[in-house]
Amino acid sequence: MDTMRDRFAPVVSRLLDEDPRVAVVLAEIGKDGFEEAMHRHPDRVINVGIREQLLVGAGAGMALTGLRPIVHTFASFLVERPFEQVKLDFGHQDVGGVLVSAAASFDWPAGGFTHMAPGDVALLDTLDGWTVQVPGHPDEAETLLRHAVAADDDRVYVRLSIQSNKDPLPVDGEHFLTVREGRRGVVVAVGPLLDQVLAATEGLDVTVLYATTVRPFDAASLRRATGAATADVVLVEPYLAGTSTPAASEALADVPHRLLALGVGRRELRRYGQVEEHVAAHGLDAVSLRERISGFLGR
Repeated sequence: MDTMRDRFAPVVSRLLDEDPRVAVVLAEIGKDGFEEAMHRHPDRVINVGIREQLLVGAGAGMALTGLRPIVHTFASFLVERPFEQVKLDFGHQDVGGVLVSAAASFDWPAGGFTHMAPGDVALLDTLDGWTVQVPGHPDEAETLLRHAVAADDDRVYVRLSIQSNKDPLPVDGEHFLTVREGRRGVVVAVGPLLDQVLAATEGLDVTVLYATTVRPFDAASLRRATGAATADVVLVEPYLAGTSTPAASEALADVPHRLLALGVGRRELRRYGQVEEHVAAHGLDAVSLRERISGFLGR
C-alpha cells in the first residue's frame, strides 16, 4: 500500500491541472514528485531551496495575489522552524493557505530529533483560525487534501504520516466518526492510531470516536458520546500528549468528567531506533494502550 506522502504529489499535481488558483511551494524536500508538474506549471510550482522561512513567506505572498498555495516540507521545518512566518505572514496578514507536512512525530527516526515534531499541533494551537487535519489512511489524506484546497481562504494544516490504519473511513473534513459504542467511557482515537485503539479496546464496553479533523474540535460529537456513556474520556493522539485536553475539557465544561490524555511524551528519546520502537516507548502500542485505558476506566 502506498503511504500518505506517496499519494500527496499525484493528488496535488492533478489539482494543479484542475484549478488555476492552486500553487505549490517546496523547499527541496518532495521536489522529485513534482518534476512533471513543474514543467507543466512553472509559474505555480516553486522550489525555494533549503530556506524554510522563505518557503512560508513565499506561500503567503502567493495567497496575497489570489492563489491557493500548498506549502510542503517536513513538519519540523514547516511549523517549528518558520513559526514566526506562519504567525505573521499567514495569520497577521489574514490570508489562507494549506500547509502539508511529512515525517509527523517520529516517522524518520534515523533523521534524529531535528526531523521530529511531536509539538506541531500544540504550537499551532497558539494561533487563531487554523483547521488541523490528521488523516489515518492515504485515501483519507486525499479526501482531506481536496477539502483543504477547496476551503477558499481558510488556513489549513494537513499532517501526513507513514503510519496508517489498515482501512480508510468516510471522513468529511469536519466531524468525528463513531466507530464503536459502549457505556463505560469514550476513547477518542486520532488519525493513524485508530487501529491500535480498536485492538486495545476489544471487548471493553467503551465508545470509540475517530477524529481526523482535530481543529476545530468536534465538541458536539464528544458531548453526544458522553451523554450515552459515562463522562470518562481518553484522548489518544499521535503527537504531544495532552494537546487536545483544553478542547475536550471546554467541550465538557458543564459536565463532571475525568480525562486521560495519551500521546507522545515530552522526554526526548535519544536512541532513535525504528518507528515501532518509538510507538512502544511512548505507550501507544495496543498492549500498552489497553493497560492504561483499562486502568483509568477501572478493570
